[in-house]
Amino acid sequence: MLHSRKLLYINEIVRCGSIRKASARLNVASSAVNRQILAFEEELGAPIFERLPKGLRLTAAGELCVEHIRDVLKNYERLEGRIRGLKTPHAGKVSLVTTVGLASGPLPAILAGFIAEHPRVQIKLRNDGGSTTINPVLTGEVDLGLGFNIPATPGIRTLANFDVPVGVVLPPGHRLAQEEGPVDLVEVVQEPLILAQSGTSLRNIIDLALAPLPLLVEPVVETNSSELMKQLVKAGTGLTLLNPLDAVAECRRGELIFRPLTEAHIRHQPMKLFARARAPLDSATSLFVEYLMQELLAQVQDLKARGHIPETIRGQA
Repeated sequence: MLHSRKLLYINEIVRCGSIRKASARLNVASSAVNRQILAFEEELGAPIFERLPKGLRLTAAGELCVEHIRDVLKNYERLEGRIRGLKTPHAGKVSLVTTVGLASGPLPAILAGFIAEHPRVQIKLRNDGGSTTINPVLTGEVDLGLGFNIPATPGIRTLANFDVPVGVVLPPGHRLAQEEGPVDLVEVVQEPLILAQSGTSLRNIIDLALAPLPLLVEPVVETNSSELMKQLVKAGTGLTLLNPLDAVAECRRGELIFRPLTEAHIRHQPMKLFARARAPLDSATSLFVEYLMQELLAQVQDLKARGHIPETIRGQA
């Protein structure tokens, strides 16, 4: 190692919230970890943790330290990847954070294809809520983020944008599934609805589409789980509103049907692939980004061919 084990200890404590949990994950005695932290604080001349009854909390000095520590650890991981690349071309690690819907939608097929072509690259994927995909990228916990409605954020650079409109997801036997092409939202809201939870970015877009309607819309279920929405639609509980990428796998298997909304009701859910502004991508991550963008663009083109996305909607790298 080119750096002190104290950095690993501090990073793990922040992730776990306590010395005891961090010690268990590191397989190191709690007393040894605590001694290292106390020694680090003495060297620094300031406490980095507040000792609370139920765990530890970073001080202002601790926040600065953790940002630096994660930069150091991430740079060391990149160094390891580059050295492995000298020995074995296209070896390395890629870490990605995304939404639950994308993790269960288009990404399994994309990851399977990439790993088949590049078996020496290891993928680490975590899925978070839509609004929390930014933080792991900003802090350097992961290399890449892929999510919807990601605002312009200092410290984040955009690698690709895809504008995807929300539509209705139905079970195959539903009366509205017997036709193709755009469907009027007025017809949809007369059915039981399973909608994204209030306050989520997806629900905000849905509310914008529903606002002009002269009908009061009260969903039978509200949830922040796109997977639960799809399962309830399959069970015949109601219809839901999602973007087609979130339901692409089920639609291909014939388990669900997606219909776009008529032009008057179209609301877009922008999807962004992004990375930290100050961090260069290593060779394995760059390789994955190129593959991911090509596959996502191909899926968007396929959705356009099916009429699920208007031809005016574009994906941009």
